[in-house]
Amino acid sequence: MIKKSIFLLAFLAIIFSCKKEKVKTEISEKKHSKIEVTSLDYNQLKPYLERKDDKTYVINFWATWCAPCVKELPYFEKINKAYANQNVEVLLVSLDFPKQVDKKLIPFIKKRNLQSEVVLLDDTKENVWIPAINENWSGALPATLIYNKNNRKFYEQSFTYEALENELKTFLNP
Repeated sequence: MIKKSIFLLAFLAIIFSCKKEKVKTEISEKKHSKIEVTSLDYNQLKPYLERKDDKTYVINFWATWCAPCVKELPYFEKINKAYANQNVEVLLVSLDFPKQVDKKLIPFIKKRNLQSEVVLLDDTKENVWIPAINENWSGALPATLIYNKNNRKFYEQSFTYEALENELKTFLNP
């Protein structure tokens, strides 16, 4: 039924050539929701890591090629959904290769229906930004930063959902 509707729309678009582009765009938008990933260098990412408002931030550093990262992503998604009404915000900072955003990262986001905000950290000066994020971080993935205006903690580890939730609760109920 959908294919017949699309065919009919395409046929009408050809007949009414002045509306051709609009119909193609509408079909494309319905068929493929557009996902864009913002690419940031460390200086652009830094404000995300230093907010001083009433929210608690869970910042996960990950990559599609990192098996432990992929395994724990659903836990961050679950936290994002379960704690959104408690002023918790999850940010997924991808360390994927910039040249593979369209071929790997965006299809990964679509396939797993990630709802948390995803940004790409595209900065080759890892000797600067890794210790700036946390002086003890080796650069290994996955890694997570949880912070609010009163507390800040960095984790160079994988999480189970229960462990992640327990850590988050220490920020919400000090």
